[in-house]
Amino acid sequence: MVSIVLASHGSFAEGIKMSGQMIFGPQENVAAVTLTPDMGPDDLRAKILEAVSGFDDQDQVLFLVDLQGGTPWNQVSLLLEEHPTWVAVGGMNLPMLISAYGERMGAETAADVAKAIYPEAKAGVCIKPEELAPAEAAPAAAAAPASAPTGAIPEGTVLGDGHIKFVMCRVDTRLLHGQVATTWTKQTNPDRIIVVSDGVAHDELRKTMIQQAAPPGVKAHVIPIKKMIEVAKDPRFGATKAMLLFETPQDLLACVEGGVDIKEVNLGSMAHSVGKVVVTQAIAMDQDDYDTIEKLAAKGIKFDVRKVPADSPENFDSMMNKAKSELAAQA
Repeated sequence: MVSIVLASHGSFAEGIKMSGQMIFGPQENVAAVTLTPDMGPDDLRAKILEAVSGFDDQDQVLFLVDLQGGTPWNQVSLLLEEHPTWVAVGGMNLPMLISAYGERMGAETAADVAKAIYPEAKAGVCIKPEELAPAEAAPAAAAAPASAPTGAIPEGTVLGDGHIKFVMCRVDTRLLHGQVATTWTKQTNPDRIIVVSDGVAHDELRKTMIQQAAPPGVKAHVIPIKKMIEVAKDPRFGATKAMLLFETPQDLLACVEGGVDIKEVNLGSMAHSVGKVVVTQAIAMDQDDYDTIEKLAAKGIKFDVRKVPADSPENFDSMMNKAKSELAAQA
């Protein structure tokens, strides 16, 4: 796996490393190197080399640096002349870092990661209100994928094999947020994120916020359960790769019972509230939640219990046994 050094003036590198960990989970072979007022260029160079010496792979190293032309950038640039496989990208931001974490999972070289993250880092810069942005900076998310069905496609038209592809199905009380918009979309590569909820579909404020939270290049939709059942049976969506997000397992069960062909579900987050028992760090259930998940499992659906791709999956059977025991004690 490509190693990463975050280099900055002051504590910026340490802070962005912490932010990245909140979204993507703990990362190995990542180091933050900071330039403090009492340090000279040679001191910073020594800190950079010390950081690299602790990596498993010291050959493929990617440097994300805060400011082109500053001391961190200049020292990294000098080191790159001595190490031809090392690569640097300036203008470090959080979209850049999250993209790097995702890309390095399958990349062979630091150069491969650098080339992949550059457009996403630029696309992550946005402005509100949108009319203040120059025309060439219009958000990529505004453009729908060419494969997406539109109102111009006649009813009965078959695209692809006529069956919508579910690259991920997730239950998450928070629906579309940072961990989903960055880590899971990078992992699963959907062209559509579909939030399935009767309640949210009729809440214009939440609906708008979700649509605006979509990552660059991915369109977000909020639809009621009945509409999702119709979409799953519509051959015009045969070329669509969709990520489904459900607020509750009950909404998911309603879709499955309506004929939506879901094979695997990621349990990401089920928030605690009165009457629920905590069964993992991120999952709380009441009796209805437990019964609903049991019904889904009985239909052959497999469960992946984790918040982000970097987490180790929880044992589903152990989680359900704990929930059963604690709910019985609560009764």
